Amino acid sequence: EVLLRMHSVGICGSDVHYWQHGRIGDFVVKDPMVLGHEASGTVVKVGAGVTHLKPGDRVAIEPGVPREIDEYCKVGRYNLSPSIFFCATPPDDGNLCRFYKHSANFCYKLPDNVTFEEGALIEPLSVGIHACRRAGVTLGSKVFISGSGPIGLVNVIVAKMMGAALVVVTDLSASRLQKAKEVGADSILQVNKETPQEVASKVQSLLGCMPDITVECTGVEACVQAGIYATRSGGTLVLVGLGPDMITVPIVNAAVREVDIRGIFRYCNTWPMAIALLASKRINVKPLVTHRFPLEKALEAFETTKRGEGIKVMLKCDPKDQNP
Repeated sequence: EVLLRMHSVGICGSDVHYWQHGRIGDFVVKDPMVLGHEASGTVVKVGAGVTHLKPGDRVAIEPGVPREIDEYCKVGRYNLSPSIFFCATPPDDGNLCRFYKHSANFCYKLPDNVTFEEGALIEPLSVGIHACRRAGVTLGSKVFISGSGPIGLVNVIVAKMMGAALVVVTDLSASRLQKAKEVGADSILQVNKETPQEVASKVQSLLGCMPDITVECTGVEACVQAGIYATRSGGTLVLVGLGPDMITVPIVNAAVREVDIRGIFRYCNTWPMAIALLASKRINVKPLVTHRFPLEKALEAFETTKRGEGIKVMLKCDPKDQNP
C-alpha cells in the first residue's frame, strides 16, 4: 500500500446520490462513509513491498481494487468481482480527505505534463473508454450519445478519439449541449417533449442514417426507448446511465432487428491508456472542470453539483497547493 497526500477529488453524481438518498440500488449506506472516488494525489510513504512508486510521485487512483484473485480477475474483468473494494461504495470509504492509503498496484504514476486534475478526471474518462470499447466504436462509426453530463461528454471525447466519423448528442440542457460541441460532438439536439420515436427520427436526420452505436448515459426510461428505436439493425446499444430497477422497453423491436444491448459496470484496464492519451495531448479533458472548492467548502461544492451547475466540480484537498 501507499499513503497519499490527496490533491484533487472530483464530485460524481453517485456521491451526491449517496449523500441525498443513502443508497444506489443494492448498495446501502449503513454507517458514516467518506465520499470521493475521482482522485489524484502525491505519494508520502510506501509499504515494504512497493517498488514502482516512491515518495514524491504524483499518482492517479483507480478506485476499484479486487480483494481476491477470483475467476473475473483471471479473465481480466476484475470490475465484475463481487468482493471488489471500491472507494465510496458502501461499506468502503472514499478518498475525499487530506491523507488516504490505497493499494499501490492501483495507483498510476502521472507524467510531468499531466496535471492532478487531469489525473482525477481519468476516473470518469475510464467510463467512456470502457463504454466505447464495449460498444465497439471504430474507424467511421456513427454514434448517438444520449445525455450531455460529464459521462456523456467523456464518451464524446473517447468516441472521436477511437475513430467515430460522426457523433450526435442529445440533452435537455442547451448549455450542456454547447459543452458537447466544444469537446467534439458533430451535431447536438436539444430534446424536450418529443416521443422516443421522434427523438430517434431526429437523430437519424442529423446523422443522415441510423447510428451504428448508441451510448445511453441518462438511465431515463424514455431515453433508453429512444436508444433502441434509433440504433440501426445489427448495431449496439450500451447502457451506461442507471435509472430505476425496472423499466419498460421495446424489447421485441431490438430483438427482431438484432440490436445488441450491453451493460457496463464501471471499467477495467483503462488507466494506462488514459494516461497515454493525456500525456500525448491527443485528448483534452480540462474544459470539463468548471468549479473548484477547497476541502473546507465541501458542502458548498456538493450543493453546486446537486443544483446541476457547470460540469465537473473539483475539490482541492491540499491547503498548500490549490493549483489544477
